[in-house]
Amino acid sequence: MPAGVCGCCGPLRPRYKRLVDNIFPEDPKDGLSKSDMEKLTFYAVSAPEKLDRIGAYLAERLSRDVVRHRYGYVVIAMEALDQLLMACHSQSIKPFVESFLHMVAKLLESREPDLQVLGTNSFVKFANIEEDTPSYHRRYDFFVSQFSAMCHSTHEDPETRTRIRVAGIKGLQGVVRKTVNDELQAIIWEPQHMDKLIPSMLFNMQDSEDLDRAGHPSTPSGTGQDGEENPAALAESCFRELLGRAAYGNMNNAVRPVLVHLDNHHLWDPNEFAVSCFRIIMYSIQAQHSHHVIQQVLNHLDTHNKTTPRVRAGIVQVLLETVAIAAKGSVGPTVLEVFNTLLKHLRMSVDFELGESSRRNSSTSVSSGRGKESEERIVQNAIIQTIGFFGGNLPDYQRAEVMMFIMGKVPVYGTPCHTLDTVKIGHQGTKRIQTMLLSSLIMVTSGFKSKSMAAALPPPFLDPLFSISLMEDSELRQLVLEILHNIIDRHDNRAKLRGIRIIPNVAALKIKREKISKQDVAFMKKHGQQLYRHIYLGCKEEDNVHKNFELLFTTLAILTIELANEEVVIDLIRLAIALQDMALANEENMPMFIRCGIMALVAAYLNFLSQMIANPPFCQHVSKVIELRNMDAPYLLPEHIFRDKCPLPESLDKEDRLLYFQTSDMAECLAGPGYNAERLSIPYVPQVTDEDRLTRRKSFVDTISLQVDIMSNSLPDKSQLAEEITFETLKKAIDTTGLEEQEREKRRQVMEKFQKAPFEEIAAHCESKANMLHNRLAQIFELTIRPPPSPSGVVSISAGHTQHQSVPVYEMKFPDLCVY
Repeated sequence: MPAGVCGCCGPLRPRYKRLVDNIFPEDPKDGLSKSDMEKLTFYAVSAPEKLDRIGAYLAERLSRDVVRHRYGYVVIAMEALDQLLMACHSQSIKPFVESFLHMVAKLLESREPDLQVLGTNSFVKFANIEEDTPSYHRRYDFFVSQFSAMCHSTHEDPETRTRIRVAGIKGLQGVVRKTVNDELQAIIWEPQHMDKLIPSMLFNMQDSEDLDRAGHPSTPSGTGQDGEENPAALAESCFRELLGRAAYGNMNNAVRPVLVHLDNHHLWDPNEFAVSCFRIIMYSIQAQHSHHVIQQVLNHLDTHNKTTPRVRAGIVQVLLETVAIAAKGSVGPTVLEVFNTLLKHLRMSVDFELGESSRRNSSTSVSSGRGKESEERIVQNAIIQTIGFFGGNLPDYQRAEVMMFIMGKVPVYGTPCHTLDTVKIGHQGTKRIQTMLLSSLIMVTSGFKSKSMAAALPPPFLDPLFSISLMEDSELRQLVLEILHNIIDRHDNRAKLRGIRIIPNVAALKIKREKISKQDVAFMKKHGQQLYRHIYLGCKEEDNVHKNFELLFTTLAILTIELANEEVVIDLIRLAIALQDMALANEENMPMFIRCGIMALVAAYLNFLSQMIANPPFCQHVSKVIELRNMDAPYLLPEHIFRDKCPLPESLDKEDRLLYFQTSDMAECLAGPGYNAERLSIPYVPQVTDEDRLTRRKSFVDTISLQVDIMSNSLPDKSQLAEEITFETLKKAIDTTGLEEQEREKRRQVMEKFQKAPFEEIAAHCESKANMLHNRLAQIFELTIRPPPSPSGVVSISAGHTQHQSVPVYEMKFPDLCVY
C-alpha cells in the first residue's frame, strides 16, 4: 500500500511544475529541451492565470541552482524565463514580471561575472518589451545601484572588466528605456538616481579619453557579437539617449551630476573632456532647453569664483562651447542675467590680477606672480570671447539691449560707476576694465545691422561711448572707433577702405550704398555735430599712432557712404578744413608728426569724398593739391608720413597756399544746385559740451569762461564810459537815415545767420533768448501779482485798522477776452 501511494506522488504534482521540470535535461550541457519548452509556453498562453506560479517555481529552482553552483541549469532557467516573457502579454504577466525581476536580481548579486552578464542580458530583453498597462508599484532602485556598480568594475582581468562594464552600461540603458517614457516612473529623474546614472556613464567615457591620451587603443580586446564591446561608445550612446528623453523639468537634475563629476575628477584643467561632454549634452537635448544648461554652467561658475584661474578659464571655455551650439536657438529669457554674471567674473578677474600684481611688486617671487597674472588674462580673454559670441548670435532687438547693458557697465569719468571703480581698483584697473568691455562690445556689435541709426545709437549708448573717445589713451579711442564702424557700416565696406591712403579710383572699390533714409537724416541733424566734434578732438591727440589715423579715415569714409546727404557733405568738408586750419595754426603746440598726420588724413578723405560725390571740378582741385604735395611736401600725404623713419619738416609753411585745400576754391566747385556752398565760408567750431570736463581735459567751456573773465577785468568802469553830450551827438541822434541803414544791416545779418548757421548754433541762441525772456517775465509777475478785485470788497490796512472797500461790478476792469 505505501508503495502504491508513493507511486502516485509523481502524477499528483501540479501540471505547471511537471512542465517546468521537463524543460531541464539530465545533463545541463544538452541545453533547453525545445519540445518541452513549447509545451510549457502553450500551457502558459492557454492558462495565463498560472503564469505567476510558473514564475515563482522557476525562481525557486534558479535560486537553488545558484546556491549549488549549478550554473548550467541557471542558464536554462533564464532562457525559459525569457521565452515565456516574450510570448505572454496578458494582464497576468505583472506577477510573473515580479518573479522575473527577483531572479535577475539574484544573478546580479552573485560575484560571478558570467551570471551578472546573464542577468543583465535578460533585463535588457525585458526592457525592450512594451507593456500594455503601467506598473504602479514596480521600482528599479536596486537595478540602478547594481548596474552603476558594474560600470565601475575593477576586475583584475581586463577582458572580464570590460565585459562587466559593458553589461552595466547596457543595464542602465535598459532602465532608462523602461522608465523615462513611463509617467509613473518619473522617480528615475530624482537626484539620488541621476547621481548614480550620470557618473557611471561619464566614468567609462572618461576612461576611454585617458587611454587615448596615454597612447593606448580605446577599443578593448574583449570580443562582442555586435561590435558594441567598447564601453566608451556604449556609454556615450546611453548618455545621449538619456538626455534626449529629458523633459523641461528634469534638465537641472540631469546636468548637475555632470558638473559634480567634473569637479570630483579635476577635469576642468585640462578641459577637453568637459568640452566634449557639454557638446554631447547640447546636441542631445531639445533646443528649447538650451538655456537651462547655460544657466547651470553660469551658476557653477559662481560657485568657483575663488578657485584657480585655470579652473575658471576651463568653465568659461565650456560655457563658450554651449553658447556656440545654442546660437540662433532659444537662449531663454535671462539673457541679461547671463551677461551680468560674465561681467561680474570679468571684474573679479581684474581684481585678482591687480592684487597679484601688487603682491608681486612687494615680494621677491617675480616669476610666480607673472604666471598668475597671465593665467588671469586667459580667464579674461575667455570671458570676452564668450560675451562676444553670445551677444553676436542674439536677435538684433536683444543685441541692442545687450549693447546698452554692457555700455552701462563701462566706467566713465564723472559717473558714479567710475567713482566706485577708481576707489576699488584705481586708474590702472579702470582702464583695464574699459579695454576689455569695449573689446567685448566690438564682438557683440560685429555683424549688427540696424535699419535706423537712431535705434542703433540711442543717446544713453552714444554719450558714454563718446566720453570714452575723449580719453587720453590711444587704445581706448581705437576701440571706440571700431565699435562705431561695426554699427554704422551696414553694407560691409570697411574691408575695402582698410588703410589710410590716396585712393586713385574709388569706383573700382565697388562700394555698396543706399539712399539715406529720413530717419538717418533726422539722426544726423540731431547727433551730427556730436560726431564731428569727437572726430575733431580725436585727431589732435598727441599719442595718436598710425592705427588711430587709419580708423579716423575709415570713420569719415563710412559716414560719407552711410549717412551723408548734401547737407552732411558740406559739414564734413567744413570739418576737414577745420582740421587743416588746426594743424596749420598749431595753437596747442602739437608734435609735427600729429600735424602732418592730420594733413594726410584730410588729403586722403577729401580725395575719397570728391570721387564719391562725383564732382569733376572738386576732384581736379583735390588732385592738383595732392600732385603738388607729392613733389614739394610728401610728408603731407599718408603714403609717406606713416612710413617708418619718414623725415619730418621743422615747420609748415602757411604762405604756400597751393599745398593746402582752399575753402574758396571748393566753394566755387560746389556752387550750383544741390549744395549750399555758402555754408563753407562759416568756419567749423566744435559744439560746446561738458564732456571735456568729465574726461579730465581742458574744455572749450573753460577757455570761453576764462576769456570772459579777462575781458570783464580789462573793461573800464561804467563811470568812465559816460559820453559828453555835444551838438554832434544830438545831430546824430536826430538823423534817422543812419538808423535805417543800421536796421537794414541788422536784419540782413539775422537772415543770413538763420540761413547759413548750423542748426545747433541757432537752437542755442534761441534757447538763451527764451531763458532770458522767461526770467524777465518771472520778475515782472513777482512784482505785479495782486489779489483780483472782488465785489465783496478788498481789505486794506490803515493806522492799524482793517477797512473793507467794496468795488461795484460795473467799475471792475476785465480783460477783453472775458467781456461778451
